Amino acid sequence: ANSLALACLVPPWGSILAHTEAHIVRDEATAPEFMTGGARLVALTGSAAKLAPDTLRAALAGHPESVHTTAASAVSISQCTELGAVYRPSEIAALAAVAHAHNLRVHMDGARFANAVQSLGCSPAEVTWRAGVDVLSFGATKNGALGAEAVVFFDPALAREFERRRKRAGHLLSKMRYVSAQLLALLEDGLWLQLAAHANRLAAQLASAARPWLMHPVEANELFLQLGPERIASLRAHPAGFKFYDWGAADSGQARLVVSWNQRESDVAALASALAGLGR
Repeated sequence: ANSLALACLVPPWGSILAHTEAHIVRDEATAPEFMTGGARLVALTGSAAKLAPDTLRAALAGHPESVHTTAASAVSISQCTELGAVYRPSEIAALAAVAHAHNLRVHMDGARFANAVQSLGCSPAEVTWRAGVDVLSFGATKNGALGAEAVVFFDPALAREFERRRKRAGHLLSKMRYVSAQLLALLEDGLWLQLAAHANRLAAQLASAARPWLMHPVEANELFLQLGPERIASLRAHPAGFKFYDWGAADSGQARLVVSWNQRESDVAALASALAGLGR
């Protein structure tokens, strides 16, 4: 979804500005470059994997366009970010203002969009097109779908290429209604936000128990902890059988915990108890 969306915004000689932790930079191999026909990813820094307007402005000022350089064409942000932070509508609007002033389009990777919307307590519109987002990759798979994502173009003119690019990439399923049925089930009666609320609430409970080791504020359903190798080993050896990702460099003692849309309350209670028993 991200790569095909960006291919509609960025020419082969263009560039996409994103955070160094962004999924399109870290976890999509060279799919964005392949789908765009060769566009370059430009990685920027920022706290909690968020881009700031001044950072974007400075990057564009230091990248004067000429025949010798790439043409800066889009900025891509993640909502929530890869470190669990949430962009406020005002933050997105400020970024979009800089991007649009330089004729860049704004793409949002919304793999965890439901968790962000629920955390903010705002409408989806407030944090997308009203704030200046041009294209949204609307994720459903991380929020209960078997396998479904949607790309939302707020300017229909930008979508003209998408159908053909989707077909060319082998993503036009012969029975698309089976994918659509998942999205309908999620969106009808607000189920997508109910599931996100469940995950966010339980993540907040874990955050309370893990407060001494939090690396970043917990704003949705992800926690990043600096536990140390011994505490990590202790949790993994626990009779409850806790499983989670290591994070950071090898032997850094960092861990990434993600609360699922269908996480059992008892799982979280057990982990919270184990965290409280680790000692300070």
